[in-house]
Amino acid sequence: MTGPAIGVEEEFHIVDTGTRHLVPRSGLLLEALPKDRFTKELQRAAVESHTLPVHDLREVARDLAGLRAVMIAVAEDLGLGVVAAGSAPLTDLKQMRVTPDPRYEQIVDDYQLLAREQLICATQVHVEVGDPDLAIAISHRLAPWLAPMLALSCSSPYWLGEDTGYASYRTLVWRRWPTAGPMAKFESAAEYEGMLEELIRSGVISDAGMAYFDIRPSAHVPTVELRICDSCTRVDDIVLIAGLFRALVVRECPAIRRDPDSEVQLEPVRAATWQAARSGMEGELVDPVEGVRGPAASVIERMVAGLRPQLEEAGDWELVSALARDALGRGSSAERQRRAFARRGSLADVVDLLVAETAIGGWDEPVDGDTRPPCRPAA
Repeated sequence: MTGPAIGVEEEFHIVDTGTRHLVPRSGLLLEALPKDRFTKELQRAAVESHTLPVHDLREVARDLAGLRAVMIAVAEDLGLGVVAAGSAPLTDLKQMRVTPDPRYEQIVDDYQLLAREQLICATQVHVEVGDPDLAIAISHRLAPWLAPMLALSCSSPYWLGEDTGYASYRTLVWRRWPTAGPMAKFESAAEYEGMLEELIRSGVISDAGMAYFDIRPSAHVPTVELRICDSCTRVDDIVLIAGLFRALVVRECPAIRRDPDSEVQLEPVRAATWQAARSGMEGELVDPVEGVRGPAASVIERMVAGLRPQLEEAGDWELVSALARDALGRGSSAERQRRAFARRGSLADVVDLLVAETAIGGWDEPVDGDTRPPCRPAA
């Protein structure tokens, strides 16, 4: 039993363990990290890692945990902390620096404050889809499921030292880019490529990599890429999201063949995504099927149950359903961050929580045939 190959890209903030502030020191880290698994980002206060494409969710988990362990060890030797979250609570914009790179420098010149404030980190999941036309259709047709996927990852309640009132303020920061959001319907990969060429000719974007849709066909590998999720402090949550996204992709393939002309209305999708960013798992979500708001836990439970045939086919059902129960019982990172702040009114405590969760939020290998990772108490 197996499914299409999966790969994950994780973006991490770099913080000073003394001041707890975001710091532009990615260059020091990258000098000591494997160049084939870690790379730079627009801002020098972030680093990205990527797993190798594999078919087994447990292999994804082991790779993610291993990459984190390597990065954290290097960071600790430099007096730095690593934070896997959508935003870093303590940031001084005047201290931030863009990575020296002609492409990045052009982006800053073109987009100004948007680029200078691009101090957000995401989890991106790739699922193998070899047919380019099918990848285009999937990228559009899965839009209704963006909201619950985002809710599972919400980890950015604080922005520039303030509580935003949102579970994922990163989503609102990201939405300012001209190509961000759900992807419209295209009849073929050729039509999609034509649209990108038109955007590039217009000068609004400089290359295909700036098509920042929430789900998109990758510009470099034969995959469909989920891009809406915040960075997650816990590897468990990334594995959950990856397993669900793969199941959604697998389920949608025959649905597209049965009904190739179906089109998703994007206005409700945008509204539902906003709702997920606002409330996360602690409030209500718009149900992708019924189109009405309901408790987030109920919406996510129905999503997981509805994907059971695809999860069982891949051998993922016991693992993913257990991870979903754990995630819903634990609550969101956003809520844990707010509880940490409430204890003493200190954002430094929030940063300490994020550093600790990123470090211990690894993967416990199942033993004795048990497919369920042991639950860890919420911080």
